[in-house]
Amino acid sequence: MKRLALVIAVLTLATSTFAQENLTRLLRQPDIHGDQIAFVYAGDLWLASVRGGDARRLTSDDGLELFPKFSPDGKWIAFTGEYGGNRQVYVISVAGGTPRQLTFYNDIGQLPPRGGIDNRVVDWSPDGKNILFLPHRLPWSDRMGRHYVIPAAGGMETPLAIPEGSGGSYSPDGTKLVYTPIEREFRTWKRYRGGRAQDVWTFDLASNKAERLTDNVATDNQPMWIGNTIYFTSDREGGKLNLWAQEVGTKAARKLTSHTDYDVLWPSADRSQVVYEE
Repeated sequence: MKRLALVIAVLTLATSTFAQENLTRLLRQPDIHGDQIAFVYAGDLWLASVRGGDARRLTSDDGLELFPKFSPDGKWIAFTGEYGGNRQVYVISVAGGTPRQLTFYNDIGQLPPRGGIDNRVVDWSPDGKNILFLPHRLPWSDRMGRHYVIPAAGGMETPLAIPEGSGGSYSPDGTKLVYTPIEREFRTWKRYRGGRAQDVWTFDLASNKAERLTDNVATDNQPMWIGNTIYFTSDREGGKLNLWAQEVGTKAARKLTSHTDYDVLWPSADRSQVVYEE
């Protein structure tokens, strides 16, 4: 616990240092791998060290680049790019270069802000072969997503058996997924306690069986799986989204952060540490 708390504090300090030195605080949607952080600023992807210092710009296209996710070996970044009027999944080397397009589905038009981001990149499979993403293609609503996977090397995309969902993360062995069945991250409802309050579930990819982990009237979302622990954000205490943890196989959750001014947003993890936006 002390190690995790220390890592979180260092990462928050690193992004804050970059913001102050460059007269901007609009750093969003971070991801982490080892001592590197990828994040979005002004619609482009940037890389920085957890120790601070200069950030390196990775993309510079006029279109938006969103939700970067490091590959397990740290050599690639998958992201959602908006280059041709719609949003697709791309992959780019951490060394830079031309992004490589993976998805080509273009039937979804412009979604309203509360509808989310089409083809949002969510995670990589632990073996680095596949990218988990969330397209909005459900026949009854283009505002709801479903988890798909696509080979990082290119190929056909495949839907998972989960009928509807939002953010998520693979288990360390890649046999399960932790996720939320409801997508509500893009709706600006504070202290919401209604029917779209999210809970965290796991899904066994072999047996196609789901198990509910949290059951709270508040919001529990953005789950991440590290070792034998599920990390997620919740506003069940104090009305602000903070980071919580729950051991696999138990129902007891513990609070890790205590932010009172702003929510913990878009947390992301490698296999040992968490970074988030606040």
